[in-house]
Amino acid sequence: MEFHRLLFTFFIFQALIISQISILCTANSKLFREYIGAEFKAVKFSDVPINPNVDFHFILSFAIDYDTSTSPSPTNGKFNVFWDSTNLSPSHVSSIKSKHPNVKVAISLGGYTVGSQFAYFKPSSVRSWVSNAVTSLTSIIKKYNLDGIDIDYEHFQADPQTFAESIGFLIKALKRNKVISFASIAPYADNEVQRQYLALWNKYGDIIDYVNFQFYAYDKGTTIPQFLSYFNNQSSNYNGGKVLVSFQSDVRRGLTPEDGFFDACNMLKSQQRLHGIFVWSADDSKADGFIYEKQSQEILD
Repeated sequence: MEFHRLLFTFFIFQALIISQISILCTANSKLFREYIGAEFKAVKFSDVPINPNVDFHFILSFAIDYDTSTSPSPTNGKFNVFWDSTNLSPSHVSSIKSKHPNVKVAISLGGYTVGSQFAYFKPSSVRSWVSNAVTSLTSIIKKYNLDGIDIDYEHFQADPQTFAESIGFLIKALKRNKVISFASIAPYADNEVQRQYLALWNKYGDIIDYVNFQFYAYDKGTTIPQFLSYFNNQSSNYNGGKVLVSFQSDVRRGLTPEDGFFDACNMLKSQQRLHGIFVWSADDSKADGFIYEKQSQEILD
């Protein structure tokens, strides 16, 4: 009888823990994130409005494991800086973090292109790629006083298992060494991209803090009901993850602010499912005075 009582107590305790985890996964967040520096439009951190009541992440775009020659070649995990480091330098990072205690700065890896060609994930082997990546990224992260990494590879010359193991080991090593405090991934609705990132998520989702899903990669003209359906689908794919909503500030694709993006955000917020908002990108927003960044942060506040 005592054994059954203990077993019953254990199951009740387990159910309570699961229920608390579920509540945490469905809570709203004050997280705002913005990619910056990829397009070399001389945008600075200080140009972007920062609401002191939100958690603000700048994401430097990009560090890529290619060399910096006029015709870049893969370097098997030896990362180099490919963002506008003149206007987004280590001293600029220190300055913006000093002035705004709610700001953290991350580094995004990969991206769509390098120079005029696709930026491929192309490791020689898992072991050698991870070793090179840990060494080169640790150097960059410490030099720039960064807080986290974002994974944004969009082209692959490796199978999903290799991608999953390489990125999973990289995140584990950087967190274990206390080089970073958070990591995110940035997939979008493409069969090959999803194949790679879901393999990573299914094995290492427990060490990935945010999913920057590129909802702006859906067709322009996306309606609010379609957007919410896409959000539900991706929340199911990345089950248990903090899936952030997103828009592109040059409003070419996806659900745009003019067509109801912020209405959709408010609907998710009313359901305790707004895990944060991210924007691509500060470079494009500069011309419009960052009006959508201000609106995004007001919703999160």
